[in-house]
Parts: sequence; C-alpha cells; structure tokens
Amino acid sequence: QVQLVESGGGLVQAGGSLRVSCAASGRTFSSYKMGWFRQAPGKEREFVAAISWSGGRTYYADSVKGRFTISRDNAKNTVYLQMNSLKPEDTAVYYCAADQTMRPNLTSGSSWYDYWGQGTQVTVSS
Repeated sequence: QVQLVESGGGLVQAGGSLRVSCAASGRTFSSYKMGWFRQAPGKEREFVAAISWSGGRTYYADSVKGRFTISRDNAKNTVYLQMNSLKPEDTAVYYCAADQTMRPNLTSGSSWYDYWGQGTQVTVSS
C-alpha cells in the first residue's frame, strides 16, 4: 500500500507556471506507475498525464501536451507535474494516483489506479 500527498498548488496568472508534487510513502514507490488527474467544479475527473516505473515513458492528455511535463524521482519517492503556459481552463483540483498493475501500458483510465492523494487546488486567473 502507498499513501500519496500532493503539494504545490496555488494561484497563478494565465501564462504562468506552477509545479505540483506528490510525495509517496513506502519503500516500493518505483513499483508503481504514476498518474495525474484533475477535476474542475461541476466536471468529471479527467486524466492529465502518466509516467512509467523508471520515468522513461510518459503519456499526456491532448489538452496539456506541450505545456505540462510529468517526471519522477524514485530516490525521493516523488512525482512532479510541471505546468507551463497555464490557462484559466486548467483551474482544478489536481490529484496524483498510483497504478500497481504489472502491465507496462500507461493508461488514462482512472479505474486502473489503485491509490489516490487528497488533491491540491490550482487556480489560474485570467
């Protein structure tokens, strides 16, 4: 089992940048594929990005491709989401999630993720 704690959210102007982090407990962080999701008020949770066990493969939603970068530091048990060129429509609660399956595929389906953090609010003002 792993516990996830997000941090780094806040208020930023459109066009700005922000990096959110997700710290994981436990000694087996490198055995989880990791993902970021977000949920805006009144909307369903949506996939943002995913990263493989070693960090060598990544997968992004079309809406953030080229603007957001997911990375991980297994020595620090932490996954990051660097967000650049932020838009008001990026405003949401951002959640990290851990996928413990042994499939090599990176997935956007939230049902494949087994553990979730509590979320961190990101607000982008226009």
